[in-house]
Amino acid sequence: MDVDDKDQKVINVTWHGRGGQGAVTAAMILAEAAYLDGYQGVTAAPFFGVERRGAPITATTRFSRKPIRTLSPTAQADVVVVLDERLLQTVDVLGGLKPNGLLILNSSSGPEKFCTDMDIAVATSDANSIAKEVGLVVAGTVLINTSLLGAFSKASCLVQMESLEKAIGENFSKQAAKVNIEGARLTYEATRINRSWHP
Repeated sequence: MDVDDKDQKVINVTWHGRGGQGAVTAAMILAEAAYLDGYQGVTAAPFFGVERRGAPITATTRFSRKPIRTLSPTAQADVVVVLDERLLQTVDVLGGLKPNGLLILNSSSGPEKFCTDMDIAVATSDANSIAKEVGLVVAGTVLINTSLLGAFSKASCLVQMESLEKAIGENFSKQAAKVNIEGARLTYEATRINRSWHP
């Protein structure tokens, strides 16, 4: 791929989670961080099915070094982020991932558990444990969305942690931002990937 092609490439990220897990918020924060990182074209959008807490939901983030001229949904993503690994049993998350794509999972298991016949990179991080450790629990719900932004940064190398931290800081109060940034940093450090990945 020459430099011009790389500049024109649109990175498509699909987030799979359950209602209340913050997939939509994570998609929006990633778009803000990508903009801070120098991407000129950024979008984030939710896709809801049955709107209830715990129901599977999908959100997308798209970014490019050049303005994005089309807002139509994309059929396949370069990166798929799964906030709840149990969704693998009920949602075809891999069906929407491009060949040679990147799958990022919130899981205590290593990436080798999720390697498939597909030619994809797999990254895992136990965002649940990290979020609990730093105190990202509200009314019994463990908030993992911002922590997984750290996994995205490490596994994809597309958006710098510094930009993610700044975007998190712009979306939360000072104390909440501090805890969310700590969760993202720790998840970044804990992320394991089966092989290097490039879009």
